[in-house]
Order: sequence, then structure tokens, then C-alpha cells
Amino acid sequence: MLQFLLTWLATAISLLITAKIVPGLAITSFTAAVVGAAVLGLVNAIVKPILILFTLPLTILTLGLFLFVVNAITLGIVGYLTPGFQVGGFFAALFGSIVLALVSGLIAGLFPGDRPRDY
Repeated sequence: MLQFLLTWLATAISLLITAKIVPGLAITSFTAAVVGAAVLGLVNAIVKPILILFTLPLTILTLGLFLFVVNAITLGIVGYLTPGFQVGGFFAALFGSIVLALVSGLIAGLFPGDRPRDY
């Protein structure tokens, strides 16, 4: 349970940092970031696999680059569903999804978690 809460907090902080870096993304409060992190988790668990399945031929044709577009679409859906979190357009969502992946990866490395142990 603690790992879940830490991941949720890390995602909320990542959303706040991403909104500060990328023009076109806006988060009004920390509460909106926490709600946005929950919605992002739900969208990534439910909607994103369906989008990947439907766009599989295009993803194969572009050698996987179309997954950036799928990530931008999911971030746009999160912006639409979350009050206080606004995405200013497709390119803001595209750059925001790239920066969000980088920032959340860096922040996830700071939190203790289930990492493989060297024995």
C-alpha cells in the first residue's frame, strides 16, 4: 500500500514539474495534480491498451514512433477529464508526454521501491 501511495505522489509531482516546463500545460493546484495522477493511472490502464491495439498497424509501420502520438492522446484525455489540469493542444500534449516520461523516471529513481537486489 505504501508503494502505491509513493508512486501516486511521484506521479503527481511529475505532473507539476512537467506543467512548469512545457508551455501549454497548466495545473492549478496540488489537488488537481493528485487527481490528474489518479486519472492518468486509470487512462493508462484502461484506454491506452485499447488505443495501442487499434493503432498497431500504424505503430509497426512507423517503427514504434506512433506510440508518442498515443501517449499524447492519453495525456489529452487526462487533461479533458481532470478539473484544474489543462492541455493546450496536440503539440503541448506530445511534448508534455515526453517530458512527463523523463521526469517521472527520474523521480521514481529517488523513491525506494521494489528494485532487484544484488546478492
